[in-house]
Amino acid sequence: SLKMASDSPESLMTLCTDYCLRNLEGTLCYLLDNETLRLHPDIFLPSEICDKLVNEYVELVKTDSVFEPHESFFTLFSDPRSTRLARIHLREQIVQDQDLEAIRKQDLVELYLTNCEKLTAKSLQTLVSFSHTLISLSLFGCCNIFYEEENPGGCEDDCLVNPTRQVLVKDFTFEGFSRLRFLNLGRLIEGVNVETLLRPLASLAALDLSGIQLNDVGFLTQWKDSLVSLVLYNMDLSEEHIQVIAQLRKLRHLDISRDHLSSYYKFKLTRRVLNLFVENLVNLTSLDISGHTMLENCTIPSMEEKMGQTSIEPAKSSIAPFRGLKRPLQFLGLFETSLCRLTHIPAYKVSGDKNEEQVLNAIEAYTEHRPEITSRAINLLFDIARIERCSQLLRALQLVITALKCHKDDKNIQVTGSAALFYLTNSEYRMEQSVKLRRQVIQVVLNGMESYQEVTVQRNCCLTLCNFSIPEELEFQYRRVNELLLNILNQSRQDESIQRIAVHLCNALVCQVDNDHKEAVGKMGFVMTMLKLIQKKLADKTCDQVMEFSWSALWNITDETPDNCEMFLNYSGMKLFLECLKEFPEKQELHRNMLGLLGNVAEVKELRPQLMTSQFISVFSNLLESKADGIEVSYNACGVLSHIMFDGPEVWGICEPHREEVVKRMWAAIQSWDINSRRNINYRSFEPILRLLPQGISPVSQHWATWALYNLVSVYPDKYCPLLIKEGGIPLLKDMIKMASARQETKEMAR
Repeated sequence: SLKMASDSPESLMTLCTDYCLRNLEGTLCYLLDNETLRLHPDIFLPSEICDKLVNEYVELVKTDSVFEPHESFFTLFSDPRSTRLARIHLREQIVQDQDLEAIRKQDLVELYLTNCEKLTAKSLQTLVSFSHTLISLSLFGCCNIFYEEENPGGCEDDCLVNPTRQVLVKDFTFEGFSRLRFLNLGRLIEGVNVETLLRPLASLAALDLSGIQLNDVGFLTQWKDSLVSLVLYNMDLSEEHIQVIAQLRKLRHLDISRDHLSSYYKFKLTRRVLNLFVENLVNLTSLDISGHTMLENCTIPSMEEKMGQTSIEPAKSSIAPFRGLKRPLQFLGLFETSLCRLTHIPAYKVSGDKNEEQVLNAIEAYTEHRPEITSRAINLLFDIARIERCSQLLRALQLVITALKCHKDDKNIQVTGSAALFYLTNSEYRMEQSVKLRRQVIQVVLNGMESYQEVTVQRNCCLTLCNFSIPEELEFQYRRVNELLLNILNQSRQDESIQRIAVHLCNALVCQVDNDHKEAVGKMGFVMTMLKLIQKKLADKTCDQVMEFSWSALWNITDETPDNCEMFLNYSGMKLFLECLKEFPEKQELHRNMLGLLGNVAEVKELRPQLMTSQFISVFSNLLESKADGIEVSYNACGVLSHIMFDGPEVWGICEPHREEVVKRMWAAIQSWDINSRRNINYRSFEPILRLLPQGISPVSQHWATWALYNLVSVYPDKYCPLLIKEGGIPLLKDMIKMASARQETKEMAR
């Protein structure tokens, strides 16, 4: 079902939401005074739509670099008579005090504020406006929300000396939040008195105190009849904590896990503690003890283990205290503990590091709030994908994509996630992936390249892009991917391997694409970038893959694109061509790429006068005798000269070499080629060759064109016969056969 789910199109609701957010002005809004967004007066939207608009907006700002945030976006929801909000999830830097302030009249039921570091104590006051309706509230990682700015002097001069100080707000409590049941205070700032803060809440059902150090949690017993979920991740526990927890008999979910790398913990788990939980917390369906060190052995000796198939029956449990469970747990967190490697674990879902299933469960459970754990879990997945075969590929991919999107600015996750993506998208997994999923991968890879100039992330991202069919699969992000690659190649200090992959990708991206794409990429500075790379390699006297790919990319991007050909000439491309020829006389592949490119330049009538110098004509004439890369270099040199000859004797403005002498060498070269040569060239159109047929000014150009067509249609008939017919080559050849000026051997070949 996962396969089908990932392949089905987006819902109409999602598509409309996305469209409206990207075109607010053209759909829901108009611009007041050219700056403030205002909702059209006749628009009334229910909470189902408004919630989605706000939540999608946050998602787009976070994960789509092209999407522009609007200063006044939240003001669209300021009036509950036209827009209703109920459940919204806001994240990170996107939200500021004035945004919450703008929606204070809404009757919010659920408000999740995750890592919103820009929110200050002003927003605490705004929260009070929602107190009569709020059921769920998360302030996870909002590290400044209990701080207000204090300006002691209040006078101008004093402010310069003594800027605003941050002062902790001590008098705020959840007084009046009569319906609040679910509360997440994870990573709350030190100094806030949690007990006082929470005391007014009548009946809490779920409480998350992740990363908060409390020596006394006795106050939790005031909710012993209502608390069903308690998270104390990374709290240093003691015997007192355990005794309090054991009294919370309604608990269904208990998480006392920790990050074993984060700091020193005195507390060690024992058999007795686990027994206490099993005996007292009879409703428990989910328990997380990840990262804990067991003080004593809690395992059943292996002789007593009932062998046979692994079982989740409590009676067979390899972990002794869990034999007392009434039924298997829905979830058991054992990540980075020795217990996850045991045979019989009485839970339907286990997070751990033993196998793929456990690792995926860990990524799934910890991504949202625990990137430090998630990055280690993704690292384990990376090893599984690299060494073994992933059996739950789609799930793995979707989890890594989610983690990368969620933690765009977390270096560890970007490094491990981008590495895992490389192995999860390679060819052996190709068949199982839908277009939609592969596009999501490309999006997060490009996000990573944008946010991180870090070498490892850049390399992983470039390598992952190489797993896709280029240009087809990258077409939908064509501009963006080219901009990113050019950006990498324009950096002054460069990693060799990244440079090589990036040039390879650039070359692939401009191969076999439409001319408007090539023109657009040319305008981004593609030609200049490639010439700079060539210049650097020349200075180092190295002719490596980067040098060859750069010339190849220039050959591709100038194909039937006069603007790019002109740029090549304007940026001293010919000077580099001559220098490379002189420096690397033996490099056949290089010569072929350079002459292919000059063939493209020579096809542009307006640019040909720039090739009409003694030096260039001599070089092209000498290359007619080249045996480099079969006939390719000689063939391309002859092609360049054929176009120049086609302009007639009157443009031959040089004394040396003589036009007749060059013509003679051209005939000799064409006659030396094997007509059945297999070719290292790819024509998308015959138009530049067909141009040379209906003319009598240069019979040798006519002969070169006829030879080229004859060779291509006889060696590759399936590909080139249809092209010749489609582009009207047949009547042109028939007419030429009747021409008096055409040479006999040319007519023979045409016939």
